[in-house]
Amino acid sequence: MSTSINSNPNVAAPAGGSAASGAPLRKLDVPAVPAVAQKPVTKAEPLFDPEQWRKNLHEAVENLNKQVERNGRGLIFSFDERLNQPIITVRNTDTGEIVRQIPNEVIVKVAHNIEDLKGLLLDHTS
Repeated sequence: MSTSINSNPNVAAPAGGSAASGAPLRKLDVPAVPAVAQKPVTKAEPLFDPEQWRKNLHEAVENLNKQVERNGRGLIFSFDERLNQPIITVRNTDTGEIVRQIPNEVIVKVAHNIEDLKGLLLDHTS
């Protein structure tokens, strides 16, 4: 004898089925699904500390400058606080002339001008 799932145990299966003999159908015993315990929502703490990052960056710049100085190279690593970006300068050690700057000096000046204009372009009073 076959067992079928049915919401009403007194309703017979369709004709041609094994329960066509007229015997009442039995319900299958299905174990109850346990409720999932929900954990309380906690506020996520950021893993990134900007002050620590800035401190580490300044230490790295100082260490790079010391290393370059020991090697006799004309590289200078600095950090532009307004742009929050590192600047690399290549100098001729004999003349002191700036051979190259990354990013370019013109780009840095344009970025500084854009930073100065930010307050003029947006009005937060409304």
